Amino acid sequence: MDEKFYSNIKVVDSIKKDGFTVEIVEYNHLKGSKDASLAEDLFYIQNAGMSLKMVKVTLKDSGLVTESGALYFHKGNIEAVSNIGGVGGLAKKLIKSKLSNESTFKPLYKGTGEIFLEPSFSHYIIMNLENESIVVDKGIFYCCEEGMEIGVATQKNISSGLLGGEGWFQTQISGTGIVVLEIPVPIDEVLKYNLNNERLQVDGNFALLRSGSVKFSVQRSSKQLLGSMTSGEGLLHTFEGTGQVWLAPTQPVYNRLKRTGIPQMGTAGKNINNST
Repeated sequence: MDEKFYSNIKVVDSIKKDGFTVEIVEYNHLKGSKDASLAEDLFYIQNAGMSLKMVKVTLKDSGLVTESGALYFHKGNIEAVSNIGGVGGLAKKLIKSKLSNESTFKPLYKGTGEIFLEPSFSHYIIMNLENESIVVDKGIFYCCEEGMEIGVATQKNISSGLLGGEGWFQTQISGTGIVVLEIPVPIDEVLKYNLNNERLQVDGNFALLRSGSVKFSVQRSSKQLLGSMTSGEGLLHTFEGTGQVWLAPTQPVYNRLKRTGIPQMGTAGKNINNST
C-alpha cells in the first residue's frame, strides 16, 4: 500500500459484504497546481467546501456494473465481461437507454482486485437493497453489485408523464445488493421521508428517489383554479403509499444560483422550485 497516497485520502462512507466492498474516498488536500491561476481555482474550490472524491470497489470473486465511462483504473485479476445478452439483449438495452436517459452499455467487471472509478467533485450515496426496488432520478445511477436489475419504471398516468418533469420513464433498480448513486447535493442536505400509507406533496422537481412501492402522480393544488392545469402553476408532485422518498430541497436553489447568480436570488419567489 502506498502510504503517502492513502495518507491524503479518507473514507467518508463504505459498505462491506462477502466478496464486495464499496468505499467513497475523499482527498484531504489538492496541491498539484502548476501555475497561479490553477492555484487560485483550487483555493476557492477547497475553501468553498468542495472535495474531490472517488468510488473505490474491492472485488473478491465478484462483479461490478458501472455507468458507461466511469472506470478510471483497476488492479488485480479483473476482466471486462460482455453483458449485452445477444441481439435481443442489445435491443432491450437500447430501448431502456432511450427511455430512461441512462447509457446504453453498462460495463461489467468481474474477478478479484481493486477498481477506482473516475474522480469528481460530485456527491455519492451507497445503498444496500434487500430484495427491493427503488425508482431514481434521471442520470444518478453510478454503479452496483453484479446481479442487480437496472430497468425502466413507466409513469402510470398522463399527468405524471406530461407534467412531472421526468418524462414518461425513470430508472428502476431492483434486487439484492449494493448500489451507488451520484446525487446533486451532499447527503446531509437530503431529507429522507418514511411514508406509512401516507401522502407527500412537493411543489417542484427535487425528489431524488422513491421506493418502488410508492406511487407517483402529479395533482392540482386545491387552492388553484382549473386553468392552472394548463399553465403548470399549482401542480404538486404527489407520492402515496408506504416506503421511502428522498428529497433534495436545496437542489433548486443551486440550479437557480448557477443560472442567474446571487443577485437574482432575492426575487426568486416560488419559481425557484421549478428551476432545472
